[in-house]
Amino acid sequence: MFARSDAIVFESTSTVPVVVIGAGPAGLTAALELAELGVPVLVVEANKRVGGLAQTVEYKGFRFDIGGHRFFTKVPAVRALWRSMLGDDFLTRPRLSRILFDGKFFDYPLKPADALFNLGIFRSIAILASYLRVKVRPIEPEISFEDWVTNRFGRKLFRLFFKTYTEKVWGIPCRTISARWAAQRIQGLSLKTAVINMLAPWLNRRPGREVKTLVDEFEYPRLGPGMMWEAFAARIEGLGGSVLLNARVTAVSHDGHAVRGVEIEDADGGRLFQPASNVVSTMPLTHLVRSLGGSAPAAVQQATRNLKYRDFITVAVVVDRAELFPDNWIYIHDPSVKVGRIQNFKNWSADMVPDRSKTCLGLEYFCSAGDDIASLSNTQLVELATSELEAIGLVERQWIVDATVVRVPKAYPVYDEDYEQALSTIREYVSGFANLQTIGRNGTHTYNNQDHSMVMGMLAVRNLFGDQHDVWTIDHPDEYLEELHEANTPSLRISGRSLASTQPLIPTLVRAREAFEPR
Repeated sequence: MFARSDAIVFESTSTVPVVVIGAGPAGLTAALELAELGVPVLVVEANKRVGGLAQTVEYKGFRFDIGGHRFFTKVPAVRALWRSMLGDDFLTRPRLSRILFDGKFFDYPLKPADALFNLGIFRSIAILASYLRVKVRPIEPEISFEDWVTNRFGRKLFRLFFKTYTEKVWGIPCRTISARWAAQRIQGLSLKTAVINMLAPWLNRRPGREVKTLVDEFEYPRLGPGMMWEAFAARIEGLGGSVLLNARVTAVSHDGHAVRGVEIEDADGGRLFQPASNVVSTMPLTHLVRSLGGSAPAAVQQATRNLKYRDFITVAVVVDRAELFPDNWIYIHDPSVKVGRIQNFKNWSADMVPDRSKTCLGLEYFCSAGDDIASLSNTQLVELATSELEAIGLVERQWIVDATVVRVPKAYPVYDEDYEQALSTIREYVSGFANLQTIGRNGTHTYNNQDHSMVMGMLAVRNLFGDQHDVWTIDHPDEYLEELHEANTPSLRISGRSLASTQPLIPTLVRAREAFEPR
């Protein structure tokens, strides 16, 4: 349906550049591949920093990550590229992440003494009783996330450790999220496997029995993920390409069949028209359709209004304490506060903090445009973060010496009831432009990781030279990526199932339970 058999094959001798919209992992990877092939390339980025969602923000010497980006992949070409970029600055880091609930830290994976001490003997007995009760009378049919988790952990543990955090992130009730998402998201984990991991952890470490949720090590750039993407940008420019920051693509010029160029507006309001041999776009599909002008059919314009997102806010606070907690990040399952997760950037890399006597924490809030959290001013968000840190007992107000706020719109694509049809409509429309490709999280409305986005960028470049990779389906379990034959590029051959196994999953919604029950 979306074949590009009529695509314009790129002429490598062209002096008109390929324009890449967006300097995130997908766009920079595509641009680097083009630059290394000697193809003129211009990257246009609306932000003042490269990296997109994987950027590193610097505030008075303190560096912090937008969301926490572990570097992990099963794609050899991606891994080799990461390591070649940073060398010794690409660190191997231990992972420690725990749950904060009821003022106590819960180790993950669970440990017997820790869990018993924190929950108390009576609550532990109640959890076990709840689990046994559902084993006798499981919820059938298993429709929602709530059903699935309850059947494997018991209703009490579901309410304590799953409900609050999931609803904070996605802003929808657990009873409306599909059980299929739960089965993928918490694959291999249940109260039974958690108990086995407590009492006999070696049993869950046998080949084929590993639970991916329990991975305890990852790679990370010494100065944060932005260090990686800054290295990409520097290499692109060193090879003759251009990376234009603080510049926004406001229009994509076309004749109805092919893109001719883009209109760019700089930070001062100046405008220029840049001809383009091809355009590789990572901007949100909603923005791309608007940039293509009012000629889009009414159905396509309506489809853009049907695509929804979750926004993301980080409140970074500087705390006048050398040590607070050893975790890379902690999940906040307390329903009395709005914060969902707290990053401790010093524990990702000590060099993220310029003054070792201080700590920088990132409080993460998940919201939707116009809701109660998104509508708060930066001053109100700092006050909220300060009050919540104090309320959960992590930090005393007088310890906080500075703070800043970073807002990331359209950070998480939402897969609601309308998204599938809307995405299909938009995709069919943009695929009609022979020299336009869309890649990356926002370019395909896909909740993915940076290695997946990078593979999209690599394959998009190959499409310019006549290949016909469908970058929208490269993580399908039955699809295989083609092997690359360039002498200096490691193989990309990997099963779609392996690539998909490294990607995060997003919840899909289900209809009300009444629709499934017999009349």
